[in-house]
Amino acid sequence: MKYISSFLSTLFVGVGLCSLPQFAANAVTLGNGAIAFTQSPRLVSASTPQNETNVSDTTYYFTVKIPTAAGESLQQVTFTQVLGTERIEFNPNDTVAFVGTRDRQGKNLAVKSVVSNDKQNFTVTFANPVPPDQTVTIGLRTYRNPFNDGVYLFGVKGFPTGKQTIGQFLGVGRLQFYQDTYSEG
Repeated sequence: MKYISSFLSTLFVGVGLCSLPQFAANAVTLGNGAIAFTQSPRLVSASTPQNETNVSDTTYYFTVKIPTAAGESLQQVTFTQVLGTERIEFNPNDTVAFVGTRDRQGKNLAVKSVVSNDKQNFTVTFANPVPPDQTVTIGLRTYRNPFNDGVYLFGVKGFPTGKQTIGQFLGVGRLQFYQDTYSEG
């Protein structure tokens, strides 16, 4: 009976979250005090100007849209490589962030910390949370592109401001790398 009651509570909370109006102005505070976005930001794009294998010092750009109805500012973004024949390492000292997109860069945003707790997860925390109704791009600098060609996928998760927050899935960033097929002849 305890499990059924717990399941029903979770179900009603989930249904309540799904039925919140799109125009809500406040973040969602769950029963345990954790804060979540009212409407989750979403990953708009992932790209790199250098998509050939084994190129040194390239940047991967991930653009995130924070909707007006997010209810809370974006404080932190975590990237998790979920597919690829080799792990890509990012240089935490060269991470950049700015308002806008890769092609339409706006004001630079200060990055408070960049942490790689293992070779699979990479977390960027903004010095000042990015408010709703903004598009922000995070540029992750790599030491080099992978040696192996193919598709590499990154799960992207966003966290609102607050001490106890719930990260929400923003989307999957897809990057494809190609072997250099050009040869002089």
